Amino acid sequence: MKKTYKCEVDCANCAAKMEDAIKKIGGVTNARVNFMTQKLTLEAADDKYDEILQAAVKACKKVEPDCEIEI
Repeated sequence: MKKTYKCEVDCANCAAKMEDAIKKIGGVTNARVNFMTQKLTLEAADDKYDEILQAAVKACKKVEPDCEIEI
């Protein structure tokens, strides 16, 4: 499953760090955090998508605590 979410991130460096952290989560096929468009695109296994999404949000908050992801 592939979905896109609005993701408020403050800088391109943080977006890259978030992307790397999400890609390390088990079950993630691909992830893209785009600073310019303020979007997170997450592609992951259908059967565990909700769990993976929550882990991705947690990973993003670890990199930038004040980031907002609209789910």
